[in-house]
Amino acid sequence: MSFKEEKTVYFESPGEQNTDVLLSVVKRYVDEKNIRDIVVASTRGLTGVKASEILKGYNVVIVTHHTGFREPGKNELKDEYRRKILANGAKIFTGTHALSSVERAIRRRFGAVETLEIIANTLRLLGQGTKVCVEIVLMAADAGLISMDKDVVAVGGTGRGADTALLIKPANTSDFFNLKIKEIIAKPKEF
Repeated sequence: MSFKEEKTVYFESPGEQNTDVLLSVVKRYVDEKNIRDIVVASTRGLTGVKASEILKGYNVVIVTHHTGFREPGKNELKDEYRRKILANGAKIFTGTHALSSVERAIRRRFGAVETLEIIANTLRLLGQGTKVCVEIVLMAADAGLISMDKDVVAVGGTGRGADTALLIKPANTSDFFNLKIKEIIAKPKEF
């Protein structure tokens, strides 16, 4: 029997208070594993700034909420954070959420739950951050911002900040079932 033992960090609770520790865990992990692609969810941009500073020199892709997520025509990413992220050499992707898109509008209008929302809610069985990590990797892959032949580390969270990190074999949304969650680097125990 062959196996490999890996360390997983478990936070007692979800939330932004875990961001700094999580990013230091991710930095150590990507250095040890020689992983160059890191995809990070960031709504307003503070987590994106922190990640782009700590992971400077890596292929860091910051994925934001789509424009109009909270308010029609508005993007939540603050301009000052956008400038800092880009100055640190990271990329920013803003686009339609891979696991909701127009299906969210169908649910709101007609009350019907569609396939993507079922997938999203199934991923939430491991926490909101797990769903976010899978979704942002799909989005970054579809945008051509990460390599499809190398594992990536995805960083997501529950609400604000970051509390979850996964090692993922990426896939495009059209090949969703080829995406593989290979390792749980960190996540909250309670959520």
